[in-house]
Amino acid sequence: MTSSEPDPGLRTLKKQRTRQTIADVAIALFLDRGFDQVSVAEIASAAEVSKPTLFRYFASKEELVLHRFADHLGEAGRVVSERAAGLTPLDALERHHQEGLATRDPNTGLNDAPEVIAFLRLVYETPSLSAHLRDYVDADTRALAEALDPDGGMAARLLAAQYTSVRQLLARATWTRLAAGQDIGAVARQAADDTAEAFALLRDGAATRGF
Repeated sequence: MTSSEPDPGLRTLKKQRTRQTIADVAIALFLDRGFDQVSVAEIASAAEVSKPTLFRYFASKEELVLHRFADHLGEAGRVVSERAAGLTPLDALERHHQEGLATRDPNTGLNDAPEVIAFLRLVYETPSLSAHLRDYVDADTRALAEALDPDGGMAARLLAAQYTSVRQLLARATWTRLAAGQDIGAVARQAADDTAEAFALLRDGAATRGF
């Protein structure tokens, strides 16, 4: 590499910053005016990039919001694959969810920061975003099923689908309580109890299949 060529690390950093700027600008506009009321052209203009540039970073308008879930994509499968010896898959998944509640991970719904509540409201109450979120859930389900049974057995696929549905229900129920103004301490206790009950129900069916 000659001195006139840009440093690859700097190029990567610049791309990351551009991507983050576009996403932050888009989400701010969506929260202020509503998802359907903001055009891609307006986002590009506010972020000071062209529309083609925007689409190089984000394939769709929905991805401008939902990319925040990308860090958790495949997480359940990794939890199962990397679980400690002696833990069943459901034990590992329950422990992981309870730890998320303890750390106020927004992915569990248990975070009362106004920006988190507003962001989740945007996702849950915008039909096109909720519909596209299912793509992430489907990908998680497939990854978890593979971790449970690399041979692709039906029992593993059914359990994975049940788990991802339960996780979404738990997160939304917890967010709903916080969005209604309930005290986070009381909501946290309820969320922990709900999680324990949900996994007890999952275990009843999973035990017969060795999960």
